[in-house]
Amino acid sequence: MAKTEVILTHNIIGLGGESDQVKVASGYARNYLIPQHLAIPVTQANKRQMESLKQRRAEREAHELNAMTEMSKAFGKLVLVVKVKTGEDGKMFGTVTAGLIADELKKQFDIALDKRKIHLGEPLKQLGEHEVELNLHHDVKGTLKLRVESTTPIVAPAPVAEDKRPHSEKRGKHAEAPKAETAEAKPKAEKKAKVEKKA
Repeated sequence: MAKTEVILTHNIIGLGGESDQVKVASGYARNYLIPQHLAIPVTQANKRQMESLKQRRAEREAHELNAMTEMSKAFGKLVLVVKVKTGEDGKMFGTVTAGLIADELKKQFDIALDKRKIHLGEPLKQLGEHEVELNLHHDVKGTLKLRVESTTPIVAPAPVAEDKRPHSEKRGKHAEAPKAETAEAKPKAEKKAKVEKKA
């Protein structure tokens, strides 16, 4: 497949940034990049234009860095509350993901943040407070305080009435109260004693 060199005029994810000179398939450059004004062919005249593109890129990156630094400071003061469904025992149904956090930021604070900038080691599965790492820029990191709350009221288990009868040690059965000697048992015992005396 034939390759051609072009100068990118815009950032293209997976290909390069503004003012980068890259090799791409000829058909991709001819049919997509150049007609969409995302790239220009490499010529002497365009190489001169590359300097202005580099300057524009540097200004844009400086502006992005400042914006992300300010955003990082703002995130330090925020507490994002995410409501999730839970069972009666407080266990969550599902997890809290980076996408859900990005949606809640947009809903609660009108902050549009790409979910790829929200770094979760693994989705959150527990209620409570968490600190989420943000990769806002390659030079700017931040943290966001996140509180995961339940939409279901947690029911406290009802106290179980304890059985006051003593338990025997074997098999957890109840110990039986000693039987009172009945009127019939006494005469039998007395007869037995008299028989032994005679013998």
